[in-house]
Amino acid sequence: QVQLVESGGGMVQSGGSLRLSCAVSGIHLKYYAAAWYRQAPGKERELVAHISMIGTPTYADSWKGRSTISRDIANDTLYLEMSSLRPDDTAVYYCNSMNFWGQGIQVTVSS
Repeated sequence: QVQLVESGGGMVQSGGSLRLSCAVSGIHLKYYAAAWYRQAPGKERELVAHISMIGTPTYADSWKGRSTISRDIANDTLYLEMSSLRPDDTAVYYCNSMNFWGQGIQVTVSS
């Protein structure tokens, strides 16, 4: 019964910031790697950021410097902080751990 539930999405103006959360249940995030992906209409799902099971973050090249992946292992919550958002960032954002996926949450960036 692994569940991942994203929250914190919505509409934001170009140049703005947003913080997404992913509440994980059924597993303890401390023991698993996790990641954020996004998928825009007509495009394949792509990696935004990844965090290893020991907490080491990595980022897709286009997200370096404007995103931060982190986790609260005490509360089994994964976070993605995004800044300098552009309309092209509009997509559904998904969290993932142990090949389980959240339902996704819409992020819309207006010009």
